Amino acid sequence: MTKRGLRAARRAMTGRDPGEPHRAATSLELLFDLCFVIAVAQASHGLGHAIAEGHHTTGVLRYAVVFFTVWWAWMNFTWLASAYDSDDVPYRLTVLLQIAGSLVLAAGVARAFADGDLLLITLGYLLLRTTLAALWLRVARSDPGHRRTALRFAGGVAVCQAGWVGLLFLPERAWPAGVVAMIIAETAVPVWAQAAGMTPWHPGHIAERYGLFLLIVLGESVAAAATAVREAFGQEHDSGALYALATGGLLTVFGMWWLYFARPARTLLAGTHRVNRRRFTWAYGHYLVFASAAAEGAGLAAYAQLLTGHGPAPTPAAGAAVTVPLAVFLITVWAVHIRPHRRGSAGEWGYPAVAAVLPGAAFLPAPALAAGLLSAALVVVVVVTDWVEPEHVGRGEGGPSAA
Repeated sequence: MTKRGLRAARRAMTGRDPGEPHRAATSLELLFDLCFVIAVAQASHGLGHAIAEGHHTTGVLRYAVVFFTVWWAWMNFTWLASAYDSDDVPYRLTVLLQIAGSLVLAAGVARAFADGDLLLITLGYLLLRTTLAALWLRVARSDPGHRRTALRFAGGVAVCQAGWVGLLFLPERAWPAGVVAMIIAETAVPVWAQAAGMTPWHPGHIAERYGLFLLIVLGESVAAAATAVREAFGQEHDSGALYALATGGLLTVFGMWWLYFARPARTLLAGTHRVNRRRFTWAYGHYLVFASAAAEGAGLAAYAQLLTGHGPAPTPAAGAAVTVPLAVFLITVWAVHIRPHRRGSAGEWGYPAVAAVLPGAAFLPAPALAAGLLSAALVVVVVVTDWVEPEHVGRGEGGPSAA
């Protein structure tokens, strides 16, 4: 095909080559991620504030719903762009509208945490998802081979958006059941749509996009904890406890990065390209990976506030806000990202082993330091095991840029 033909095909959103070499995230995708991190930061801040005030159950439930809307909008665009990034003017404008929707969604997070008001979040989500449906309609028009899939996506997204808007008109007591029903409907749409034919997504590109988003979320966790500790060090406090918190938080974030990128997602996804169940397990399981990574920062920030007298003295429940997110992160990364490689390395079993011990660390005087030391110990085990058993180790990514 000539260069002119290639440009015309991309403008028409006919689909990209899933084996395309050097497929990397675009500058528009990176801008998309950076704007989405604002919503992630707002959700993390809301959870941390709820924990500091002792509203653990309510805070976690609202965080789970808010983070789902952020992650789901991000994930759906990411998989569409992997297959149909045409980079023409209409595509760019549509994506910029999605970014505007993410900012509206972020603006509504505080209200959702304060009193459960979902109006502004729903409006932002409506803008995000309506523009996504428009892109799927472009795909349906441009790619006859995947028209049924694209129309199913567009129709499913539209029906779900009508459901979210309709939820606002129901009595408030009906919202919890309605939210659960809508989440089930949302997650069913890609499964139903892809049953009509798999889109030409790119394994290396998807691995890079997920890795980049994790780095952004981890960065937000570092920023949230660092801000809390920085403010705390300017006051009268127990500096030893804060040093332990800061050290443990840093070790934890470093460990989370190292352990996630210990195995290459690119090769795993390439092996599941035609296995829908395994692919969806990997993609959907990252909700817990991302949500727990952001929650770790919220827990560290809340614990710092409690140490400096912005509430009652830290309790095991506050300690659990630091240790449990890390446990969820490790067990989920192991289940969907490490174990499926089936390399039989003994170090792989350290993930669930450490995850099982972590909740108990909430009862220790310095839970963050204990969590950090446990994650660092797991890194050592994984590194040593890979060195002793090199036949189990493929070429790692070393970070998402190599995906």
